[in-house]
Amino acid sequence: MTDRRRFIAGATGSLFALAAPSILRAQEAALTRRNISSFRTHEWQDHFDSLGKGIIISDTTTKVLQHWTNDGAMRIYPTSVPQSDELTRRGYTEIVFKDEAPDWAPTPSMIERDPSLPRYVPPGPENPLGIRAMHLTWQYYRIHGTNDTRKIGRKSSNGCIGLYNEHIVEVFDRTPVGTQVKLI
Repeated sequence: MTDRRRFIAGATGSLFALAAPSILRAQEAALTRRNISSFRTHEWQDHFDSLGKGIIISDTTTKVLQHWTNDGAMRIYPTSVPQSDELTRRGYTEIVFKDEAPDWAPTPSMIERDPSLPRYVPPGPENPLGIRAMHLTWQYYRIHGTNDTRKIGRKSSNGCIGLYNEHIVEVFDRTPVGTQVKLI
């Protein structure tokens, strides 16, 4: 290789090395913007008359759950949502039962779609409801944890709203029975 080619190769490499941090920052900024914009927030006052015991709004489009406690503190959590519109129930409901160690059995429609499903899974690491579950007034619908973290941020459930196990513990501990819920 001639001296001129070595110089050009070295200079090009040096220029890329100087530009690389700004290229990486630009890529990170683009990723961050997409993620932030997907977490559209809602005002509870647009959906409910009062905070009552607390409010949960789960947005199935942006895959985010907002939780307000009765003192007005709000937190946002990423969720999994139903796989299809046919499995998605929307509207007003509330928390009617909190289960600290949920067991699981498939619904009749789940068995119809997939007859190979186990008929019962006890609490534990194989349980699709994770380590906590909050039952809604709608039969078979829950806000629960998941042991399969790949599901969060995706259309992956059979109707429920799933959260990371560490997040469902936070929500579970701060949510009394009677908390108002809206799925949109």
